[in-house]
Amino acid sequence: MAVVDLYNMKKEKVGEVELADAVFNAEVKSHLVSEMVLWQLAKRRSGTAAVKNRSKVRGGGSKPWRQKGTGRARSGTSRSPIWRGGGIIFGPQPRDYSFKLTKKVKKQALVSVLTQKFQEGKLYVLENFDLEEIKTKQVAELLNTFECGSAMLVCDDNRNLQLSARNLPKVMAVGSPGVNVYDLLKYETLMISADALARIQGALEQ
Repeated sequence: MAVVDLYNMKKEKVGEVELADAVFNAEVKSHLVSEMVLWQLAKRRSGTAAVKNRSKVRGGGSKPWRQKGTGRARSGTSRSPIWRGGGIIFGPQPRDYSFKLTKKVKKQALVSVLTQKFQEGKLYVLENFDLEEIKTKQVAELLNTFECGSAMLVCDDNRNLQLSARNLPKVMAVGSPGVNVYDLLKYETLMISADALARIQGALEQ
């Protein structure tokens, strides 16, 4: 098993933590990571774009002119797609963009990203996020201490941390169930509490 340093919020080493090889020393499968990102983005799409076809456009009930004898092309409705103000041909309609992805693929994609963070030295394990009050300045100072441009902070049952970090554009604070592939790739550094790390490892080792 790999071992990483355990820090406090002042970046002082207070111990060491073992990392499970199945989670942080696995094979990085970039194609599964790509599939997972596409799956997450597809799930976020509302799919509500819609236009009116000729059956939905209002009006056009009567025939514009008689069938024969006018010298003009025959026409049955002024709401035909070839008329100005008519319906739209093959326009977008409400649809569901999501697709299925197996649990095994989701798990392996997350493991791949966590392994990559560890290999790149972008993983910091903290003893805890000790915030006695809601203070955005403390979170900003934490990032400066660890020299992070952007960071994903993972800690369970810490409302002060989540409220303190939400005003910072390059910071995201979530609990261990909220760790996902897309956001791990979006933020440069992963900072995680020892308790949350143990929960994630336990869930992914099963």
